[in-house]
Amino acid sequence: MMRRASCHCGQLSVSVEGEPALVSACNCTRCQKRSGSAFALTSRWHKDQVKSRAGNSATYARKGESGGKVECIFCPVCGSTVSTALELLPDLVGIPVGCFADPAFPAPKVAAWCDTKLEWVQFPPGALLLRDQSRPLETS
Repeated sequence: MMRRASCHCGQLSVSVEGEPALVSACNCTRCQKRSGSAFALTSRWHKDQVKSRAGNSATYARKGESGGKVECIFCPVCGSTVSTALELLPDLVGIPVGCFADPAFPAPKVAAWCDTKLEWVQFPPGALLLRDQSRPLETS
């Protein structure tokens, strides 16, 4: 199955093949600010699953909450992030789930940085909830 993700204005796009290796939610405050939402919902794809990229892009690099490098590749026209690269996951390309505009997209299996998630946010039953990038959240 081929999937196409694009920015808000449609100028920047990426096409991937198959199913995502991982779908995860990040609740860190930096991702909340970047996404303008309660959390960032990202699909992760093996580099060989990325079949094409089109359009002009700009890159913003920063240090992540875990200390590793985070690169956000975004559209210079509308500002939408269309892909991300994490030093922590060098073989995977992140693509925000919303860029696919697919109501049937798979649910997240992992939610990271739950110590800073908004109190009312709930993730699907069975999702692995992490206190930060790697420590499981204690449940009662």
